[in-house]
Amino acid sequence: MRAMVYRGPHKVRVEDKPVPTVEHPNDAIVKVELAAICGSDLHLYHGMMPDTRIGHTFGHEFVGRVEEVGSSVRNLQRGDRVMVPFNIYCGTCWFCARGLFSNCHNVNPNATAVGGIYGYSHTCGGYDGGQAQYVRVPFADVGPSVIPDWMDDEDALLCTDALATGYFGAQLGGIVEGDVVVVFGAGPVGLYAARSAWLMGAGRVIVIDHLEYRLEKARSFAHAETYNFTEHDDVVVLLKRLTGHLGADVAIDAVGAEADGNLLQHVTSATLKLQGGSPVALNWAIDGVRKGATISVVGAYGPLFSAVKFGDAMNKGLTLRMNQAPVKRQWPRLFEHIRAGYLKPNDIVTHRIPLEHIAEGYHMFANKLDGCIKPVVLPHAS
Repeated sequence: MRAMVYRGPHKVRVEDKPVPTVEHPNDAIVKVELAAICGSDLHLYHGMMPDTRIGHTFGHEFVGRVEEVGSSVRNLQRGDRVMVPFNIYCGTCWFCARGLFSNCHNVNPNATAVGGIYGYSHTCGGYDGGQAQYVRVPFADVGPSVIPDWMDDEDALLCTDALATGYFGAQLGGIVEGDVVVVFGAGPVGLYAARSAWLMGAGRVIVIDHLEYRLEKARSFAHAETYNFTEHDDVVVLLKRLTGHLGADVAIDAVGAEADGNLLQHVTSATLKLQGGSPVALNWAIDGVRKGATISVVGAYGPLFSAVKFGDAMNKGLTLRMNQAPVKRQWPRLFEHIRAGYLKPNDIVTHRIPLEHIAEGYHMFANKLDGCIKPVVLPHAS
């Protein structure tokens, strides 16, 4: 099969790899029909995630058709059209029993923190991802779901991470009616978080970014107030002015490890790799919310130290909530919103790229070229 492979920071290409096989009776082999490049894939692409090995295939957002199932699989059969959450999880451990699918204890040798994730380095289990023509899906009776007949393939694809994560980010904020919600980052997760905040009763939604084409999308798709942080001397002062000098009720960090806005923080994290991620957005959130507020973190960070203003958070009495999204837990509500027309996930898709051109896709997405917000990958396109 053809598959994207990692060859070092800023170097990906498409190569021939063996078609994956059933290794365990609970496995399925899925022929990938659509995949996507996620903003968190760029952390791997830039060499920011530990133990990203040469030859690894990225891609944790994908949908396709079941090609083969192991002898123990009961819920899927060949030919089923399936959507696969980015979490790999067993469904039976202490954490899965409590709905913490992203923290499964049985799928990752490093499971003191995160569980398994497709295509996200050996820190997350070493599973090859879906930016390929075929992918092995472990615990096939637990993770994948048959795509509803009424759902578009691209909408299903975006439910496998970006939409579910944005929705989860708004959930973690504990939004109550009338809250002022500020979202840092107008990438796909931030856009979905801002849109979801309205569904949860927000009275005002503010999005902060520095790219005008993404801010325009935040206005049209998420119906948010937008501010370009490069046009303001101090984002925290801006937020205080916008909120009667109190601060926002809820902040959502949808940026993560490569936040711009502070040269020193960006260089020590993104360039020198001295931190698990640039905490610029998270520190703006801590300083820009009111006392007693809630901060939700769904932007990806690495496992290394990050210079977060924890003392300020403690002294302001903030609640910090964070995790990788337990994707399948979000699906019942998201399916209802999509079917009712409150959400059309693929409204944010800007590019559809054949797998053979994925190196150009990564370059374009990483460098914010051609107005790229969300690229979809077509594994079988010529």
